[in-house]
Amino acid sequence: MSRLFAFLLFLIPIASAAAPTPYALQAERSEVGFIYSLSGAQNRGSMPVRQASILIDFDQFSNSSVDVTVDVSRARTGLIFATEALKGASVLNAGAHPTIRFRSTAIRANDPRNLSAGGKIEGMLTIRGVTRPVTLNAAVFRQAGTAANDLSQLSFRISGAVSRSAFGATGYSDLVADQITLDIAARVAQSR
Repeated sequence: MSRLFAFLLFLIPIASAAAPTPYALQAERSEVGFIYSLSGAQNRGSMPVRQASILIDFDQFSNSSVDVTVDVSRARTGLIFATEALKGASVLNAGAHPTIRFRSTAIRANDPRNLSAGGKIEGMLTIRGVTRPVTLNAAVFRQAGTAANDLSQLSFRISGAVSRSAFGATGYSDLVADQITLDIAARVAQSR
C-alpha cells in the first residue's frame, strides 16, 4: 500500500475555500491496514471501512472531523488460522463487536497551507466495546491525475500504533505482540 502513495505525494496548496466541505468515502479504494508480529515475523492484515463521515474545513483545518467505522467481521490477515483467531472471542470478538469506530476530537495540520506536510488526528477509538484516546499521524494528498487546484478527490494516509491489550484483545499473547501498527489508506470525493 505504501508504494501506491509514492506517486500521490503532490503538494496540496490550500486556497481560501468556502464553508466546511463534506467528503464521501470511496470504500472500494480504501482500507484499514495493520501490521502485527506473529512469532517474531511481521505480517499484514486489513479490514474494510464500513462507513465514514468526513468534513474538511480548508479555512480552519481544526474544524475538520472524521468518524469512521471498520468492519471487523470482514478482517483478513493472509493466514486463515490467524484471521479466525483475530475475529475470535479472545482477540477482537467479532461476534459481539463486529465493528471498530474512530471519532476525531482534534485535528492539527503541521502546515495549514500544505496538508501534505502532515499533522495529527486525536480521537476516541472503540475496539471490543472499550473506548480509549489515540493520536494518529495523517497527511492529505490530491488523487493522482487531478489538477493542482482540484480538491474534489483526496487521498489520506494515516498511521499510528495501538496496544491491543489496552482494549482487552489479549488472546494469543504468547504468539502475537501487543503493539499493532496501523497503516490506513482512504480515498474520498466531495459529496456536494
